[in-house]
Amino acid sequence: MTTATDRKWWAFTGVGLISFLGCIDLTIVNTAAPQIQADLGASVTDLQLIVNMFIVALSMFMVTMGRLADTYGRRRVLYAGTVLFGLASLGAGLASSTGWLIAFRFLQGAAGAVLYTSTGAIVQNAFPAEQRGRAIGALYGVNGFGLAVGPLLGGVIVSALDWHWVFWVNVPLVVIALAICSFSVTESRNEEAGPGLDWAGLVLISLGIPAVVLAFTLGGTWGWSSGRTLGLLAFAVVVLIVFYFVERRAADPIISFKLFKHRAFLGAIVSDFALACFYTSVLFLIPLYLSEVRGHGGYATGALLLPCTAVMSVLSPFVGRFTDRFGPRKLLAFGFIMFTVSALLLTRLEADSSLGYLAASLVAMGIGWAFILGPATVSALSSVPERQAGLAVGSSWTFHNLGGAIGLAAAVVLFRSRGESSLTSALADRGIPTGDWTHDVAADPERAADVLRDHTSLTDTDITKVFGDMFAHGTQAAMWLVAGTSVAALVVLGLLGLGRRSATVATEPAVDAERV
Repeated sequence: MTTATDRKWWAFTGVGLISFLGCIDLTIVNTAAPQIQADLGASVTDLQLIVNMFIVALSMFMVTMGRLADTYGRRRVLYAGTVLFGLASLGAGLASSTGWLIAFRFLQGAAGAVLYTSTGAIVQNAFPAEQRGRAIGALYGVNGFGLAVGPLLGGVIVSALDWHWVFWVNVPLVVIALAICSFSVTESRNEEAGPGLDWAGLVLISLGIPAVVLAFTLGGTWGWSSGRTLGLLAFAVVVLIVFYFVERRAADPIISFKLFKHRAFLGAIVSDFALACFYTSVLFLIPLYLSEVRGHGGYATGALLLPCTAVMSVLSPFVGRFTDRFGPRKLLAFGFIMFTVSALLLTRLEADSSLGYLAASLVAMGIGWAFILGPATVSALSSVPERQAGLAVGSSWTFHNLGGAIGLAAAVVLFRSRGESSLTSALADRGIPTGDWTHDVAADPERAADVLRDHTSLTDTDITKVFGDMFAHGTQAAMWLVAGTSVAALVVLGLLGLGRRSATVATEPAVDAERV
């Protein structure tokens, strides 16, 4: 017979596995991209869409799925989303063309929005108030591990099997997770939800947010001044302005803008935005640095990221307990201090820096990640009563996705600009004329050596030196950006002055964000 104590931990295991699968699929495809390109004849733009369509769909449906879960039942919506995720994963592995693969990646992302929002709310409901910080900290430790271990796991799967199994591995794990949840997860919902949903708000936010994400994701490929990029951004601005006015008049809005009066909620979305800006930039550039500059293969590259991954996973459960005891503010502040330390170390990264130096910067990143991910979620949940938990998590993760898309786009722009400047200077010192091809070297590091051989008379040794210096200088510029976002988050958190009470407000049913 399953006791209440056993049931809550079985529930945690089931939803933790589901949430883990959603997080892995954000990063696991990156290491499979070259094999997909060779097998399906994908273009560079196709690969970008295969990788990024997941986050576009996440952004499109995150708030929507949070609201549906609050209204119709979190367990019911979680089951539906998990089944869809498994079927989309099966379809992605069977895809015979890039078009079908992109379509199934979109379905994975749409289902993933359920996996992110419902799991946090279910864990909160399963545990008593005094254990919620610990439980959520452990859940987001699992999530963070999934985000960080994705490239390593993808490399292992692609090397041992092929790219199809990057998607197919989800299917048996989905079946196992649903079996565990079937006897351990109880239904919960917002019992005070209105009779209907704000469909106008749902449609508008489901169009506006992904337009922003897609513009920043593909702006570098299309050109920041191109009609497609500017058109998408203009469309997003108009739609989100209309959304704001529609929501102010709605009887039961998708997002109550009164939530932004809560310091805990503001602290959560600022933290989520800056967190995603940091890790998407670092986890994009550092694996490339390890593979293209240092010459490490997929196994070694993944293993060298473990100082970040392992530290974050080990610390997250302890951070959850600290959140229960001290509240999220001090932990968030410490997390961003460690992020700043990590970024400042990475601004000194050179082509021949020791692996010990890199490991130290990644350890600092792992500490910061652990002290931000869980406490930020607790802070978001504390700003609303329990019945609106899905809405709070969906809203905070929407800003998380925006931070990842905008931060990575800005980091890549800085990387390419500073890298191209460094390359031009290095070639000028050697008396080698430059041209449009120098932009290709900075824009496509995986082909950089071949482009340099085609357009210069440099020896292989000189090519290695020039390319390594170019990559290091570009990475340093990007790391100054993420250092700045971490410092900015620290300043905002200081101005908001979140107190210990923000960790426990969500347990008080009398508090209602709609009446603040």
